Amino acid sequence: MWDLLGQASNQPVGRLLGGRYRTRVKPYASLLMREPERMGDELLPVVAQGFRAFKIGWGPFGRRDAKTDEAIVSAARRAIGDDAMLMVDAGGSDAYWQGGYKWALRTSDMLAAYDVDWFEEALHPDALEDFKALRRLSRVPIAGGEVLTRRQAFEPWLQQGAFDIVQPDVTKCGGLSEQRKIAWMAHACGVKFIPHGWNTCVGLASDLQIASAFPDTDLIEYL
Repeated sequence: MWDLLGQASNQPVGRLLGGRYRTRVKPYASLLMREPERMGDELLPVVAQGFRAFKIGWGPFGRRDAKTDEAIVSAARRAIGDDAMLMVDAGGSDAYWQGGYKWALRTSDMLAAYDVDWFEEALHPDALEDFKALRRLSRVPIAGGEVLTRRQAFEPWLQQGAFDIVQPDVTKCGGLSEQRKIAWMAHACGVKFIPHGWNTCVGLASDLQIASAFPDTDLIEYL
């Protein structure tokens, strides 16, 4: 419906959402984690394409031992260099996820040593109190919210300070209209809004438009 309105009015959807802060936004390459010895090989071709921001997630991370976790992150940092952005997604929404608060806090210290820009889905997606405690003590920013739906579900997480970065998924949370309400709620709570984008081309197109319409949304997930 937003796209139809944009076509009818000959305006970009971002302008219709309230005005545009930017006409370009940095994409971050979003890749699954591999074994430590394969992580560099996975990232180097993407580095060669010109990406300067990367997120690695799921795979063996958090599912084996601390040594494997650090080896994966270390290999990723070597491959992309010291100046590129690196984000880590533990995949805590996995139905079989075993990582708890103590694991997440220890892991956040390790990630800080590799200059990781945010730690995503470090805990089960309903562990509100643990997320709040983790955010207070973590040395890296805490991100999450991709599996939450509708603004009412996001409200306690934003108002109680569970996230540094909130990541509503436009294909899950009710479309652009609902995502915009969530994003403005986040803005009012001092939480950065970066949309979750592991979905579809239509989702990516939507994220590009909403990123143009929010003051601090300076990254887009690119699968």
